[in-house]
Amino acid sequence: MEKEIQKIITDTNLQHIAIIMDGNRRWAKEKGLPTALGHKKGVEALKATLRACNDFGVKYLTVYAFSTENWNRKQEEVDFLMNLVAVTLTNELAEMHKENVQIHFIGDLTRLSASLQKILANAVETTKNNTGVILQIALNYGSRDEITHAVREITRSGISPEKITPDTISKYLYTANVPDPDILVRTGGEQRISNYLLWQIAYSEIIIRNEFWPEFDKNLLSECIQEFGKRQRRYGK
Repeated sequence: MEKEIQKIITDTNLQHIAIIMDGNRRWAKEKGLPTALGHKKGVEALKATLRACNDFGVKYLTVYAFSTENWNRKQEEVDFLMNLVAVTLTNELAEMHKENVQIHFIGDLTRLSASLQKILANAVETTKNNTGVILQIALNYGSRDEITHAVREITRSGISPEKITPDTISKYLYTANVPDPDILVRTGGEQRISNYLLWQIAYSEIIIRNEFWPEFDKNLLSECIQEFGKRQRRYGK
């Protein structure tokens, strides 16, 4: 099976998978468990997915961890999620570094606490020379916010309006120098984009899975890649 998936990736030039990790809370609720356990289980699913990407030869994985809208959740849950990010990166960084993962963060990180920003910066610095899977974690990320930020930076740079092209905008996004996603996967069955990578997914193949994110694993990722292999990407032609 693994060789079959690797062949699909090679034949289709699949480089980048983006995931909306949806369903932690619903998974926990269905099982009568605290929401916190759903989020913790979601971390385990991310670790399994990251390893699968490494096994299959997927170069880029971008995951939606915390959106600009998530601040509207109960403060107790927001605090838990921020702490979970900090604890996970602290505890798992050595292993991810050993597995040659390169870590990036996209989003407005200035709203995060100084202590968390320090942890994020250390993860980036520690893994910056790694050559394995590039993991982009979207934190305090919203695509409209990202595009607004890009427009402001383009304006500040003094580029004249007639010289602004789609490539110009791409270079000012948080994801500059990273190819656009080939696949956008959303777990949990919801059929919406939720303000995620709106510019970058213009021609991505969208795959909706009914499984909640804590249930996601190597087998489900392989099914997504197999589905991608059946698609015809026409780019409007």
